[in-house]
Amino acid sequence: MELVTPGSGLIFWQVGSALVTLAYFGLMIYALVDVIRSEFREPLMKLTWVVLILFFPFFGALIYLFLGKKNKNQSRKFTPKFK
Repeated sequence: MELVTPGSGLIFWQVGSALVTLAYFGLMIYALVDVIRSEFREPLMKLTWVVLILFFPFFGALIYLFLGKKNKNQSRKFTPKFK
């Protein structure tokens, strides 16, 4: 009886799935941090995006990155007050 040993292809599957998992969580965390740090035109938009990203992590983050940027206030300006 021969023992079944993993071939060299197994490492590629493991590394590939680890990279996909890291990209998945990185996308979700980036979207959540961006939502929390941003100011939106309507007060409930922030809560709506957070709920959407938490309940539908991958698709919610993608939808936010493509559509959510249009609902932000663009009036963030750097105005230092030097004396």
